[in-house]
Amino acid sequence: MENKWGQIPPIYFGAFVAGAAAVLAFAPTGFFPLALLAFAWLIHLLADASPRRAFWIAFLFGMGLFGAGVSWVYISLSQFGGMAPPLAALATFLFCVLLAAFTGAAGWLQARVPAGAVVRACLLIPAAWVLGEWLRSWVLTGFPWLSAGYASTGWPLQGYAPLAGVFGMSFATLSLAGMLWRLARARKPLILVPVVLLLAAGEGLRHLDWTTPAGEPVRVALLQGNVGQELKFRPDRYALTLETYARLAEESQAQLVILPETALPRFLHQIEPAYLARLEAAARRNNGDLLVGVPFRGAEGDFYNSVVSLGTAPRQLYHKTHLVPFGEFIPPLFGWINRLLVIPLGNFARGAPDQPPLAVAGQRVAVNVCYEDAFGDAIGDGAASATLLVNVSNVAWFGDSLAPAQHLQIARLRAIETGRMHLAATNTGVTAAIGRDGAVLARLPQYTTGRLEVAVQGYTGATPYMRLGDWPAVIASLALLAAAAFVARRRQRR
Repeated sequence: MENKWGQIPPIYFGAFVAGAAAVLAFAPTGFFPLALLAFAWLIHLLADASPRRAFWIAFLFGMGLFGAGVSWVYISLSQFGGMAPPLAALATFLFCVLLAAFTGAAGWLQARVPAGAVVRACLLIPAAWVLGEWLRSWVLTGFPWLSAGYASTGWPLQGYAPLAGVFGMSFATLSLAGMLWRLARARKPLILVPVVLLLAAGEGLRHLDWTTPAGEPVRVALLQGNVGQELKFRPDRYALTLETYARLAEESQAQLVILPETALPRFLHQIEPAYLARLEAAARRNNGDLLVGVPFRGAEGDFYNSVVSLGTAPRQLYHKTHLVPFGEFIPPLFGWINRLLVIPLGNFARGAPDQPPLAVAGQRVAVNVCYEDAFGDAIGDGAASATLLVNVSNVAWFGDSLAPAQHLQIARLRAIETGRMHLAATNTGVTAAIGRDGAVLARLPQYTTGRLEVAVQGYTGATPYMRLGDWPAVIASLALLAAAAFVARRRQRR
């Protein structure tokens, strides 16, 4: 990477800065044109680069993107996980290196395929980038944060979400950036035609209704207890936490009341029956139900990050399936990490896949817990038999950082992909009600104790993305790269 004077070449520094700048295209800033500029610059740097050089360019772009965009990992590890600051900084750096390896691999892959400038900029680089993002969502249980498509939430390209999900939006974003790069370089007005068509088609798709209303609207209350992570598991805080949530629930007349992830910070069987009866009575008084996040210990001793229903419907449970590595479970061979972290309930068991929605308050609710709504294909599968999406989270782990706003942006896209309203009940924010078009209908301020009451409409039907998942975007990307390689080989033989 270094030149003969031992200095980092400006091209690599430029890639790093562009990646860091791209973070401003995501929430909370959400200025999507900046994503186009950042990726157009990346495409400019990759256009004539050798595979090795392309790897380092894309890798350093990724280091800028993740170094700035997921810096909140350091807060989780040091401030709330009890890890020594130098070790937390090192762990965060290595985590960013791992994530950037996928962007570097995407840069290397597209450079291995011979192609013209237009095909490379508008098709091959987007295709390789999508494959890198998709792999990042799977390897080591996956971390699909800051996929490029999220930046287009609320902009014309979000119209492609019900068709091809976030990875389809990533492809469209990079392809549009490639067109704009080519326009700036060649200065041919004709290039504006595909730019306008891509944007116009996306905007048109935004106004299609893929799902239909089911039944009458239901009144829902989302509770935000605002219990700091440093207080959450303190025994002297336990009674106050329970009283806060009981009071918020009893003051509501909503048919469905939703409490955040692990709102009750003890195992379900350890919570006083009288308190559970109090919550249940509040739900029954409104002829409805209450959903509460609570740890649950199974008959065989395994414990789960769960949501339990209380009220007029029979008691039901949802157990979180997609766990956070090191935060909720310790991968094999990494048991030593327990000596560095102080995380209560840090080794959950996985819930069974394909859990049915919870039948509460006249709705079929597909519940997901915190990090799970980052996995669009799984949310789409669960939404198929549901009328409403509900996410319960404890985002206090990330402190006052970019993470809560980024998480809300992810939730907005899940609503768009599935054509369902998505309700987010969080401990410290952002607690919000999201329409099926991704619009934030109402929200509570962060770091306040409160209750958000909204009228919620259930929906039925399936978007194309719910039926096909991520596969169209992945297969199309593979096909483009394979076709370009085939054509290049045929030309070489001639």
